[in-house]
Amino acid sequence: MAPKGTEQLEASLFGEDTIDFGQYWQTIRRYQWRIISLAFIVTILVAMVVMSMTPVYRASSSLLIEAEEAKVVSIEEIYGLNSNRKEYFETQYEILKSRQIAEKVVDKLNLVEHPLYNQEESNGISSFIKDIKSTVKEALPFLPQTPKVDRTEEELLFAKRKAVTDKVVMALTISPVKNTQVVKITFESESPKLAATIANAFAETYIENYLESKFAMTSKATTWLNDSLLGLREKLVASESALTNFYEENQVVDLDGVVGLASEELQDLNSELVAAESRLKQSAIIYEQVRRYQGDVEELAKLPEVLNHPSIQSVKRAELEAESKVSELSKVYGPKHQRMISATAELNSVQKSLNKQIQALISGITSEYQQLQSRVEGLRQTVNSSKQDYRRLTTLESERRKLQREVDINQQLYNSFFTRLKETSEVGGFETANARILDEALAPTIPAKPKKGLIIAAAFVVSLGMGVFLALALEALNRGIRSVEDVEKKLGQRMLGLIPWQKHKRKEDLPLRQFFDNKHHSFSEAIRTLRTSLQLLHLDSSQKVFMVTSSEPKEGKTTVSINLAFAMGQLGKVLLIEADLRRPTIAKQFGFPGFQPGLANLISGTHTLDECLVNDVNSGIDIICSGTIPPTPQELLASHRFRDLISEFRATYDHIIIDTAPTQAVSDAMVVSNCCDTLLYVVKADSTSDKLINSGLTRFMQAGKRVDGVVLNQVDMKKASKSYDYVGFYDRYGYQSDTPEEQSKT
Repeated sequence: MAPKGTEQLEASLFGEDTIDFGQYWQTIRRYQWRIISLAFIVTILVAMVVMSMTPVYRASSSLLIEAEEAKVVSIEEIYGLNSNRKEYFETQYEILKSRQIAEKVVDKLNLVEHPLYNQEESNGISSFIKDIKSTVKEALPFLPQTPKVDRTEEELLFAKRKAVTDKVVMALTISPVKNTQVVKITFESESPKLAATIANAFAETYIENYLESKFAMTSKATTWLNDSLLGLREKLVASESALTNFYEENQVVDLDGVVGLASEELQDLNSELVAAESRLKQSAIIYEQVRRYQGDVEELAKLPEVLNHPSIQSVKRAELEAESKVSELSKVYGPKHQRMISATAELNSVQKSLNKQIQALISGITSEYQQLQSRVEGLRQTVNSSKQDYRRLTTLESERRKLQREVDINQQLYNSFFTRLKETSEVGGFETANARILDEALAPTIPAKPKKGLIIAAAFVVSLGMGVFLALALEALNRGIRSVEDVEKKLGQRMLGLIPWQKHKRKEDLPLRQFFDNKHHSFSEAIRTLRTSLQLLHLDSSQKVFMVTSSEPKEGKTTVSINLAFAMGQLGKVLLIEADLRRPTIAKQFGFPGFQPGLANLISGTHTLDECLVNDVNSGIDIICSGTIPPTPQELLASHRFRDLISEFRATYDHIIIDTAPTQAVSDAMVVSNCCDTLLYVVKADSTSDKLINSGLTRFMQAGKRVDGVVLNQVDMKKASKSYDYVGFYDRYGYQSDTPEEQSKT
């Protein structure tokens, strides 16, 4: 939220639709001597400061930072640096500005001992300030005290070197030239020769620092690579020895071929075992059937495995043929016939052969089953043995591969580091700087700063503008009433009179009889003009009772009341009543005794009118002062007794002037206004806020009373005549010359 004063300023300057430049010009005219005085004072002070400044000289050297170095092998290429990137140049600029380079320059030129950087003891201002600080600390022991620390000579030198380096860094400027690889190194110093020397020293030191860092990098890399190669060589030898020992211990040459053969042999054995087990299963089925029908040839002959055997089938065919022959012969011949007997004998022979074949087949099945069992068992043992051999060989192969892998890795690392070492060694002999000096700095003949004339001229212009701004700001922030225009616009009232300011002692009231003093005719004429305005205001009606009030004390309402009574007293019988029962001043100004009874006593009935009424012999007016200060002034003023008194006075006096309390302090004036014909509102010029005045006027409006006009009091006519037109008030009579300054001369 903006401050209240700022809001008022903005509202005053920009609140209107149109800008009144004439008003601004009048404001500037009114403050012209203050503005000019401010400008001259500021300019003189700035000139004194500028003239006491030591001239500073500026020298610049040009440095070309090359992106591509002219060398066979680049160390940046070895270590992955790219000098063509933007970041590379920005890094170089930061290196130029670094404290490392600055410290090397300080040491190189021995700036610690240079007179310009060794002025601590001879600097009178700094020593004077230190003396003041120490004196203040001694005089005020409650302030935090810095403990004294005894520092060694080394520490003092370090602190001094640091301070000089800080100064050098502050005076250094690094400025890259746009779209080029050139950088400007600028240094400022009180000595032109030193400025050029330091600028050149920075360029030279940067190049030297680059070569040193590259040499250090190469040396460090070479050392590290040599150390690493020793370790890698030892690891390589150890891994090779381990591999050789492995071959000797296990008596293997081509382990890969042995493992392959073992794998193939194991696969063949597994296939053979599977086939043997399959045949064993088939033989076991037949063997179990034969063993079940052992000795029963007929049952055995019915077994499919027996019937389907080739030898059995051939005998069976022979048996069938013999049986068919016997059957056919039996149809022709009898059992005793020779052919029948021969056929029967052949049949029996075939049947015997069949039984022998079946017995032999059964014996072969049993023998085959037993052989298959033995073969399967033997194959299983062989497969298990082969598996164990294969596992041993694969373990050896895994170990061999591990050892071989270590040998290969160590060999690769060794070869890589050996290559890098060779490359680094070659680079060491081809190192060149990445920059060169284009232009050396020359000692300047003209100081770069301060631009004394420009600074003084700028100070005058700025201070003049600041003065104008302050004048406008003061004018905008001023809520006081200064002119007829302010009375009409800000208050909405007519101007009845304007009372010029009169020179007098600050804490004292204006002299009582100043109205009658010919030396102050402008004041007297102002009071008479006010009297005339009141007469012209009520030509058609008889207005006798005039009430005078203000917003707050010290605005001059009592002075206006007294002098208006003096002016009207020249035309008729006048009564001056002091109705300000809380802070009365009329009795004191007229020199009445403190016990003089007045309005309060008269209303209370403790004294008579004759006792309270006092006649001023010099002016002829009658006066009723406040009298004894009552506990409840407002109740007295609101009583019927007060209204009756005013009615009685109307019949006796031509004019009655009532001085009342300020409206913003108490409500006495509201009460008194009910008995008055004309209300005069006194406003102190250029002092009382318009808001405060409007608040007081509003109170009268709310009470149903109309303020007849405003009396602008204590107006500085000299200032006012520059800004406002007071035609209609005594300027036409030549009274404007009576300003406070001119009045002081009279």
